[in-house]
Amino acid sequence: MTESGPEPWAAVDERLAVFAREDAALTAARTSPEVSAPGIEVSRQMGRFLNLLAAACGARRVLEFGTLAGYATIWLARAVGPGGRVVSIELDRDNAAVARKHLEDAGVSAWVDIHCGPAVDISGRLVEAGVEPFDLVFIDADKANLPTCVERSLELTRPGGLLVIDNVVRGGRILDPGDDAHVQGVVRALGALQGDDRVQVSVTQTVGEKGWDGFALVRKMA
Repeated sequence: MTESGPEPWAAVDERLAVFAREDAALTAARTSPEVSAPGIEVSRQMGRFLNLLAAACGARRVLEFGTLAGYATIWLARAVGPGGRVVSIELDRDNAAVARKHLEDAGVSAWVDIHCGPAVDISGRLVEAGVEPFDLVFIDADKANLPTCVERSLELTRPGGLLVIDNVVRGGRILDPGDDAHVQGVVRALGALQGDDRVQVSVTQTVGEKGWDGFALVRKMA
């Protein structure tokens, strides 16, 4: 906050919200106070970005790490439509229950599956089960174990598929992670991707109503 009010980038996001219009179900999911960590969902613009990205790449199968109240899940589910599938992984069963209600209110629950448990465990089971490959993966959870989540995602994604990894700048703390396990996980994951010839990677810094952060866009080559 500045002395005169909200930071200017938050005000700009408010002005640009016209490009990420929400209905009642989306607004309820974004502002839900019932989850374990209210306010950490993606921004409106990021939700719309995920929606457009999924639609643009023709995604029919989407994997999401971190359901929370289902805000990004709704955006993704609306992109794939009733002929597609969104599989979402959520650690907290109470969060999953809240998300299921929002998904029902949004009219997309029929093609969304929520698996409860640690991201590393659930993604490992999906690999072992040999599930049909995903077209798009959105990783927004368990940053301490991000290298494993990214590797599992690559195993679960078709050639040409995309991964979006959120919160990879973390207010610039990737320059000096200290003893923060979440930042350390991001740094390790980015380091592994840097030397991985299976992928193409772009990292974009962002600033807005969620502060200073960024996301990585990863394309699996083969």
